[in-house]
Amino acid sequence: MSHRPRHLGHVNIYVRNAERSRQWYEDVLGLHTYEFRPGWAAFMSADIEQSHEVALMQVGDDAPGQHKGQVGLNHMAWMMESLDDLKDAYHRLKDKGVKIERVVDHGISLGIYFRDPDGNGIEVSYELPRAQWPRQEHVFSDDMVARGRFPGPWDEELRVYPRLNQDSIAVV
Repeated sequence: MSHRPRHLGHVNIYVRNAERSRQWYEDVLGLHTYEFRPGWAAFMSADIEQSHEVALMQVGDDAPGQHKGQVGLNHMAWMMESLDDLKDAYHRLKDKGVKIERVVDHGISLGIYFRDPDGNGIEVSYELPRAQWPRQEHVFSDDMVARGRFPGPWDEELRVYPRLNQDSIAVV
């Protein structure tokens, strides 16, 4: 028996309109809807073996949006199987007119960041298999990021974040 969880089961996020959000998550990310309750919630998953990885809970059209830098969920990350799959996701986002906020080379992974219709942060990402990591500890240190391992259609949008100090905050 272990006190450590096996894995993250799901993320529950608030949306203004569950039906609109469900349609967006199906259309943009290709998620499967296991349950939709109009006016209340949608339970969706990329992995059809899971009952849900995200629950979209309706709070109403007049609900206030998030504010940058507030305490709470920054983003959820959906992991792609391969770099080619991430390239396909990038092109799909562009084709659907989804505004990409940033593309970040994390050294062992590449993330594409954008928002859903309610402003919730989303990342689609590809991470190298652990056996290909140059080391097993301190994998996000300055000397590990932006090493050019992930060339693709995002090259013009790729961002490198400078080292953080106590006076700076990076929302990645």
